[in-house]
Amino acid sequence: MSPGNGGGAQLAAATALRVGAQAPAREFGPLTRQMLVRYAGASGDLNPMHYDDQLAQAAGYPSVFAQGMFSAALLAGFATDWLGADSVRRFGVRFREQVWPGDVLTCSGVVTAVSAESDAYRVTVELTATRQTGGVAITGSAEFLHPRNAARRDAGGPDRP
Repeated sequence: MSPGNGGGAQLAAATALRVGAQAPAREFGPLTRQMLVRYAGASGDLNPMHYDDQLAQAAGYPSVFAQGMFSAALLAGFATDWLGADSVRRFGVRFREQVWPGDVLTCSGVVTAVSAESDAYRVTVELTATRQTGGVAITGSAEFLHPRNAARRDAGGPDRP
């Protein structure tokens, strides 16, 4: 599913939003230095540790490393592709391990709570981005608010042609 095509609600319906439901894992990478440079320009995070190998090595790192928010953005994209960008109510992350050029991040998510509100379901999920080494790069949590009739509407119900 491509981002922004409304696929999040369809995937959410397909994964039956119940506690314990898991999103299909998604890989990003291998990450390249070019990705880090592009993210630096787009985000305004121009810290040379993310694009200047000589400086990073002089500071004791083996090479440049990814911006934490770059990895968080990948995790956020994974979550919104799963449950829909328009339904996000809260998103937070904790940075756990550095991410390096060549890394492959595997994003996963699990529903940890579903609560009924007057006209919607509040869905809480735990998210993880894991490096190919098995190390956890980022953990996160998010809340999504899904209208009770979302599955019917997204399937072409009466309120959608």
